[in-house]
Amino acid sequence: MAHQYRATVKWKRDGSVFTDQRYIRGHSWSFDGGIEVPASSSPLSVRLPYSIAEAVDPEEAFVAALSSCHMLTFLYVAAKQGYVVDEYADAAVGEMTKKERGKLWVSKVILAPAITFSSAKRPSPEQLDELHHLAHEECYIANSVKSEVVVQGAMSFA
Repeated sequence: MAHQYRATVKWKRDGSVFTDQRYIRGHSWSFDGGIEVPASSSPLSVRLPYSIAEAVDPEEAFVAALSSCHMLTFLYVAAKQGYVVDEYADAAVGEMTKKERGKLWVSKVILAPAITFSSAKRPSPEQLDELHHLAHEECYIANSVKSEVVVQGAMSFA
């Protein structure tokens, strides 16, 4: 049976003319757990004040989804192999470029996790690379996108 994931996206015009392109892009995302997230177009795509800088934009959410999925899968793989992870922090970056016809897309996402391991079993740099490779291969989101995903990991030991 297929899993289904739901999100509700809501926007209102709130009296703006609309056809002059001077309408607020702010909207909301809500999820089945009850959380609501303020969202907007990126100020890099639609200038302020029509975008909301403090809100999450689709490009940021895309990068966060890839990073989160990689992390969760990495934690699973590491635990399964007997490694103890104490902390995992990723400063992920998405790069937007133009395709051959001039259309913009997020062509690359660079994951830069800093991982702290503890306990007697510690991965070598090669084993860490293999953990990241396995996590990437198993990550649902990475398996769903065309963008290049690059991992530039750092590790430390507690």
